Amino acid sequence: MIREEVRRNASGIPVRVLGKTGLEVSLLGFGGGHYCRPHLTESQSIDLVRMAVDQGVTFMDNAWEYWDGESERRMGLGLQGLRDQVVLMTKVCARDKSTALRQLHDSLTRLKTDVIDVWQFHEVNYDNDPEWIFGDESVLAAADEARRAGKVRFVGFTGHKSPHILRKMFEYGFDWDTCQMPVNVLDHHFRSFQNEVLPLAVERNMGVIGMKSLGGDAQLVTGAGLTPRECRQYAMSLPISTLVAGIESAENLEQDLEIARSFVPLSEDALQALRQRVRGAATDGRFEWFKTMQKYDSKYHRVQHGFPEETQ
Repeated sequence: MIREEVRRNASGIPVRVLGKTGLEVSLLGFGGGHYCRPHLTESQSIDLVRMAVDQGVTFMDNAWEYWDGESERRMGLGLQGLRDQVVLMTKVCARDKSTALRQLHDSLTRLKTDVIDVWQFHEVNYDNDPEWIFGDESVLAAADEARRAGKVRFVGFTGHKSPHILRKMFEYGFDWDTCQMPVNVLDHHFRSFQNEVLPLAVERNMGVIGMKSLGGDAQLVTGAGLTPRECRQYAMSLPISTLVAGIESAENLEQDLEIARSFVPLSEDALQALRQRVRGAATDGRFEWFKTMQKYDSKYHRVQHGFPEETQ
């Protein structure tokens, strides 16, 4: 567990190093999946991005497929004049080289940048995804070409379905830079990424990007009886580099900024007490919908694997 003195930036936000990349990032990251949901106007989304950066948030999360590209487009607008203040990450959805390079071009154009700091393979959620990624002329070949061309600096992968699938990504001998995975207190008891994948990433000095600390739609708060502070503090106390938070209002942002600024790593006793408190609601995955329900997988990837475009 993280126990060293908390280092902070000028805005009071804790900072950590993103593994072997050497990049320093804010412990609170800005999620690309929430800030441009349909109830938010373009100007509101842009304002949230700029407010976050102004308040010391330096890690920006996104993906080619979020809101049909609108999330990347709005983030690009929000980061105009601020691009050099952040570590910018986006994700590629394709599993073949040519499509991946087209998606990279889209991402660079929408985000109004010449280089993506961290390019991650999105939603490694299906058992054959690792095989596809490492196949001949696969997306991995696109990543190598993009790095040589200076369009991508570092390469990683993400997944939220099952730790056994992400563990396969370590078996091919590729020197990954980052990994993004669910990190929350209930995860300790069910298909646990923090127990089965996080140690592998730390051992390899990878930058670990945590997500879903509230469950994705705050169901750990509304259903499992935790507070946002408890959820964020638990995840931030684990050996991760940054925690992506879903932000869809100024109130959300202010709440998470305050939690980050007042953050002190929880003791092992406090971590264990939280785990024990949620055990009864955690062991069947009822609140970790992203693990148990296919409707929380990207539509792009459902179709990519031949599943129905829509799920009930």
